[in-house]
Amino acid sequence: MALGATHLSLALCLMALIVLVKANFDGKKEPINNILEQNSEMLTQDFCIFAAVGSVVAEAIARERRMGASLIRLFFHDCFVDGCDAGILLDDIPGRFQGEKTSPPNNNSVRGFQVIDQAKQRIKTMCPGAAVSCADILALAARDSVAMLGGIPYPVSLGRRDARTANFTGALTQLPAPFDNLNVQLKKFSDKGMSAREMVALVGSHTVGFARCVTLCDDRNINPAMKSTLKCGCPVSNNNTNLVPLDLVTPNIFDKFYYEDLIRNQGLLFSDQVLMGSTATANVVRTYNSNPALFLREFNDAMIKMGNLPPSRGVQLEIRNVCSKVNGNSIADM
Repeated sequence: MALGATHLSLALCLMALIVLVKANFDGKKEPINNILEQNSEMLTQDFCIFAAVGSVVAEAIARERRMGASLIRLFFHDCFVDGCDAGILLDDIPGRFQGEKTSPPNNNSVRGFQVIDQAKQRIKTMCPGAAVSCADILALAARDSVAMLGGIPYPVSLGRRDARTANFTGALTQLPAPFDNLNVQLKKFSDKGMSAREMVALVGSHTVGFARCVTLCDDRNINPAMKSTLKCGCPVSNNNTNLVPLDLVTPNIFDKFYYEDLIRNQGLLFSDQVLMGSTATANVVRTYNSNPALFLREFNDAMIKMGNLPPSRGVQLEIRNVCSKVNGNSIADM
């Protein structure tokens, strides 16, 4: 039963991608959302949801290719703090509630919130009556970003729910940090049920990642071997927006060259380069570098596993009408 559902999900995903690329073969070059609207009566609900989210992600990446990497990171930062519950999307309420969005690992760093909002609205427009959580939209947006940047599409099941709370402190303690040594990283991934091999696979998403100069100018965060090549003009102010790619070869393509950088001691972040400091993790790095197809498959497996991390026990759940706030006017249970 589970296998059949997985195959169906992947089939719907591929069908949705076909709808998305139809615009490229249409002489009139119709906007994607127009194509969806014209064919909405032919779509199953899940297919409609997949296509609606995919169309928004495609438009966002067409405007700014880096947005794909940002959406993958947004999903990771959501799931790694108390499970995949869209807690990261909740806005703070001054004097009453402070969530994950403004916690130091995320504040002025994690992005893509507007894309998730747009996807939520397009689902309402294109798929009337579809009840889909913001947590599901995050999962779909990350999957579509991987595929559109050069990776392989993978099945995403629906049915997640949105938390009526978020964990400011959890973002500080549960998320891997650029200054974490290997043992700390292994512990944080192990706490989520992820193996060392799955950790190395997931960190491979840095192949399309970028780091802010304000992060790299902190000596704790940078691979010492790369400090002399850094062109950030350190020190920089906290509002500095300059970026440096984490993959020096193909920063906009989801491929294996991030691992090649690590083998050459050219990983930019301290937390990345320390993967070569242990035989166990270094061997996985070398395997993925020599077998890119295996990396893509095992990255997908790890993303599916991470995407199934459940919310914390006892947390009240719902399907939010607006992704940045809980339903209703009361936050008493937050």
